[in-house]
Amino acid sequence: QVQLVESGGGLVQAGGSLRLSCAASGRDFSMYAMGWFRQGPGKEREFVAAISWSGNTKYLADSVRGRFTISRDNAKSTSLLQMNNVKPEDTAIYFCAAHSRLTMKSNEYEYWGQGTQVTVSS
Repeated sequence: QVQLVESGGGLVQAGGSLRLSCAASGRDFSMYAMGWFRQGPGKEREFVAAISWSGNTKYLADSVRGRFTISRDNAKSTSLLQMNNVKPEDTAIYFCAAHSRLTMKSNEYEYWGQGTQVTVSS
C-alpha cells in the first residue's frame, strides 16, 4: 500500500513558476518510480514527467521539456514537479503516481494521489 498526496497547486500568471509536491507514505518510497500526469478540461489524462527510483533516469513530455523539472527526495518521501515559464495550456489537475518500474503509461501506475488544480492565467 502506498498513499500519495499532492499539494502546491493554485493560480499562477503565465510565465510564472509553481512547485508541486507529492508526499508518499506506506511502502518504501525509495523503491518506486514516480510519475506526474495531468488532465485538462475535457481532455484525457496525459503524461507529464517521471523519475526512476534512484533519480538517475528522468522522462519529460515534449510539451513541458525545458520548462518543467521532476525530482525526488527519498529521505523525505517526496516527489517534486517544478513548473517554470508556465502557459495557459498547462491548466489542469495534476496527479502524482507510483509504480515499481519507470514508465510513461498511466495505466501501468497502481498508486495515485487525489490531484491538485493548477490554473494558469493569461
